[in-house]
Amino acid sequence: MTVEGYGRSFALWRAACPVPWATYTRHAFVERLGNGTLPGAAFLTYLRQDYLFLIHFARAWSLAVVKAGSLAEMQAASATVHALLHVEMALHEGVCAAAGIGRDALEATEETPETLAYTRYVLEAGYSGDFLDLLAALAPCVLGYGEIGARLLPQARGNPYGDWIRTYGGTAYQQLCRDTGAMIDRAVADRLGPAPEALPRWQGITDRFTTATRLEAAFWNLGRA
Repeated sequence: MTVEGYGRSFALWRAACPVPWATYTRHAFVERLGNGTLPGAAFLTYLRQDYLFLIHFARAWSLAVVKAGSLAEMQAASATVHALLHVEMALHEGVCAAAGIGRDALEATEETPETLAYTRYVLEAGYSGDFLDLLAALAPCVLGYGEIGARLLPQARGNPYGDWIRTYGGTAYQQLCRDTGAMIDRAVADRLGPAPEALPRWQGITDRFTTATRLEAAFWNLGRA
């Protein structure tokens, strides 16, 4: 999957923060997950926090439905909410259940400072900003996981974390990334015109994307072992 496959806006945002983006998508946690050497305890610690993250992330995408300016935007945001609640969270529940961690225990997990910082930042972007602010804060997670999953997919066979890799590198999630990228491009064009990067507003939403990327990179540290 090329960066261009996720849309022009994403490619520009990504290019504007090369170091944070590499720190996020090439983090030691990601690399060890890809080669299968990540300790199981580290993966479960991450999954438990990510489960809480997804609950807040689904709320933020639901807020995007409210902030949307058209039915098409509402439908696209709603599709992402559905994927979060019924695909990604189901993956977490299944893996954790196999390790003896039930759904009640997952929901009772205490949030770490990293989880609090990232989730509240994304929600704040939606509460205080507009639709573009929210999309810029949401994009690193959705599209970054797609990029990571696509890159690691050839390593899924025989990998203890193969189900995770296939979830994000698979056809359904990759289509979600393409759809999300296209929605972002349409939203930007509708609000800022055909050359948004020439406008002062562009820097603000680019900064949103960069901050969320930095918080994503810090989130992987939850899986240190």
